[in-house]
Amino acid sequence: MRSASARIPTVAASLLALSATAAAAQPGDPLTQAYSAEDCSSCAEWNEPQAPVKLHGSTYYVGTRGLGAVLITSPAGHVLIDGALPNSAPLILENIRALGFDPADIRLILNSHAHFDHSGGIAALQRASGGQVAASEPSAPVLERGTSDAGDPQYGVLLGFPPVVDVRRFADGETLRVGPIAVTAHLTPGHTPGGTTWSWRSCDDAGCVDMVYADSQTPISADGFRYLDHPSLISGFERGHRALEMLPCDLLVTPHPAASQLWERLARGPQGLIDQTACQRYAANARQALQRRLETERAGN
Repeated sequence: MRSASARIPTVAASLLALSATAAAAQPGDPLTQAYSAEDCSSCAEWNEPQAPVKLHGSTYYVGTRGLGAVLITSPAGHVLIDGALPNSAPLILENIRALGFDPADIRLILNSHAHFDHSGGIAALQRASGGQVAASEPSAPVLERGTSDAGDPQYGVLLGFPPVVDVRRFADGETLRVGPIAVTAHLTPGHTPGGTTWSWRSCDDAGCVDMVYADSQTPISADGFRYLDHPSLISGFERGHRALEMLPCDLLVTPHPAASQLWERLARGPQGLIDQTACQRYAANARQALQRRLETERAGN
């Protein structure tokens, strides 16, 4: 995989001019507006507040109880992965501040996949930090529009979200850097065309661990969509499964923390988070789910 230093350009001046106060949720703020229960029956549960958690070294979980967001910190600036729902952004910012970090020091905001429950808060988080948003080539235009397109298996049933400005594109295998932080992009499409898994090393005085924020690998779709009619998504899933099996992986986190049993692992204590087989199991389960889905489609169900 190639490595390249990511330039972190200046975000639009209109964003940089906004103060931290303006970035906080305000009544009627379009960037942090909650979805109605009618539009999203799961959102209230997903958005349940969760205290921030130190995962290892300079890496922290700052998301909600049901939706992941990870902060990687350094004296030169921070990296944030995922933004959950639009109304999750104030909770994520509160968690970052509770850890003693300033959101204004976030230099780079990344995404797993461009759905409203993982990208919805990115516009507000970008506004609060002035950080550069980066996404894969297929995901970037979705983030900039705030709506999916027909290439997404869930097109037609996905909610829109606040559009993001000035999205930088990166290539598969590219390493993006903020000071000493180096995060590598692994394209793992299938759940969406632009799905991305992220890997990095996180260190403390006791040593370093290989961190993986693995994108969702579930083959779910809108009614009438057939993966058999979209071989590029099937091959994307298969490529992603292989990538996850091969990645050095000591500590796995996922956009929906329940998918990697994060809270159960945390209940076992700090060492409960470390599992060098977690990514392999995650990939194996995903491969089985895809096989079941394709078998169902072949059977005409």
